Amino acid sequence: MGTQPRRRGVCVYSVARALLLVGVCGAALLGPSVFAQSTNTDAYRAQLQSQLNQLEAQIASQQKILDVAQSQDVSLSRDITILNAQIAQAELSIKARNLAIQELTSGIQDKQNTIFGLNTKLNSELQSLSAMLRAEDQLDATPLMVVALSSQTLSDFFTDAQSFDQINTQIQSSFTQITATRAATQQEQDDLQNQLEEETQLRQVQQLQEQQIQSQQQQKQQILAETKGQEKSYKAIIAQNQKSAAQIRTALFQLNGSAAIPFAKALDYATAAGKQTGIRPAFLLGIIAEESNLGENVGTGSWTVDMKAPRDTVPFKAITASLGLNPDTMPVSKKQWYGYGGAMGPAQFIPSTWVGLAGYVQQPSGSGNWVYDASSDRVGKRTGNTPPNPWNPQDAFMAAALYLTDSGAGSQTSSGEFKAAMCYLAGCGNVGNKSLQFYGNSVAALARKYQCQIDIVGGNPGSTSCN
Repeated sequence: MGTQPRRRGVCVYSVARALLLVGVCGAALLGPSVFAQSTNTDAYRAQLQSQLNQLEAQIASQQKILDVAQSQDVSLSRDITILNAQIAQAELSIKARNLAIQELTSGIQDKQNTIFGLNTKLNSELQSLSAMLRAEDQLDATPLMVVALSSQTLSDFFTDAQSFDQINTQIQSSFTQITATRAATQQEQDDLQNQLEEETQLRQVQQLQEQQIQSQQQQKQQILAETKGQEKSYKAIIAQNQKSAAQIRTALFQLNGSAAIPFAKALDYATAAGKQTGIRPAFLLGIIAEESNLGENVGTGSWTVDMKAPRDTVPFKAITASLGLNPDTMPVSKKQWYGYGGAMGPAQFIPSTWVGLAGYVQQPSGSGNWVYDASSDRVGKRTGNTPPNPWNPQDAFMAAALYLTDSGAGSQTSSGEFKAAMCYLAGCGNVGNKSLQFYGNSVAALARKYQCQIDIVGGNPGSTSCN
């Protein structure tokens, strides 16, 4: 009995000294194993970035070829050059985007490894802290005189007590630091994951690019087959294929989420939106056509399944209720594995964006309860439809025009329209994102096509076809 308190006391202070070693050395022991993989990962990502930079330089080179060719008079060689440059640029864009996805995937794996290591270290520190607290409980449960007598000397007692306080302080500090680091690393992983989802979402759009490449290849082969490389023959084909104004007016303009309308009606809506907002009608038609292509590619979904709740589901119920529509029967874009759907109508607005243009306000403020307010309705004031309907082509055209002019399309310059198109796709923060610029280029090509058709309808045909 006489020796048990001493053994107990020795056990307590031995734990304290052992824990002090863990607190001092634990990070050193765990650190190299946690972060050793980052060097190889960084090298791999640097290699990917180098390849990506080379592809982006090649894409820029093809754009210069396009710019020069499109400024020239129509000719067989000029149009073949344009087709070749467009095909090459699209193929390079797809390669660049795949590299960007690989780079992001590598970054996410690196962050996951870091978080795993930090969690391991945190668990070790927590175990040390737990052992420390158990030792402290043992010390508190032992009479001070017994503990003091169990020490070899009075000096040992005070030294051990000081070490005990020191390890407690160090573990608490380490716990705070690791928790903060883990939170920061998790945020970095979340940011990378969001970028990966954004890039992966565009895989679906790349199918459209691949279809465009196939179409351009077929067009090129047809031109070469019909002309046999003769400039004179090409001029004759252009003259023969030039559509009349009547044919253009009656041709159907395809819309997503709404029935197709004659081109003449689509042009009326685009022209009216242009007068109200300053947007160029041909550019607006290009945006609507591109969005309808994207929406058709995504398919039709259900608001209860495909929308993000409550961000879009709550305003969607308010929109349909104010219009007297059954939310269960209204077409919206389908959710893909990479993210949410729920885009509405020809202009493909999600509900949380539509409410900001169409006059819906939260009552009371910040409650999430959306109520239509005609005084805040930017779309209805211009179309006369109150409340406006996102599936109504007239309202959809006007809403798109407002959004685009807010983003700079009212300048009617190529740079202003390109920026507005990029904002429409992925927000203005992504205007300079090279992996997304195919969208702006595609819209610009469609705008040129529709400007050609508008010129013919207006009695001012150019010297080239509108294909």
